[in-house]
Amino acid sequence: MGTHAKRPIRPDWISKTLAGLLLGLTLAFGVSGLLAQALAAQPLPVRGQLVMWAVAPVWLGVCGGVYFFTSGRRAWAWLGAANLLTFGALLAWRAS
Repeated sequence: MGTHAKRPIRPDWISKTLAGLLLGLTLAFGVSGLLAQALAAQPLPVRGQLVMWAVAPVWLGVCGGVYFFTSGRRAWAWLGAANLLTFGALLAWRAS
């Protein structure tokens, strides 16, 4: 049997994790806000439940997907840009 060298744990997993937790949560809140705007015609109890329960899947999806970035810096950059786009769209939608 051949010997396999163990791959060390990448040192940027902490920055990826923090990017997913912090920027992922804010992104989930932004997506939730966009969903609230899109569902404005729905009754408040229905809209409130959909918007509230949309946060968890988005946040968990971001937290799980953040490890596909090649570095922590890229995770912060892409998630930061996604946050800017999301909240920019939300502000533009609310202003119109």
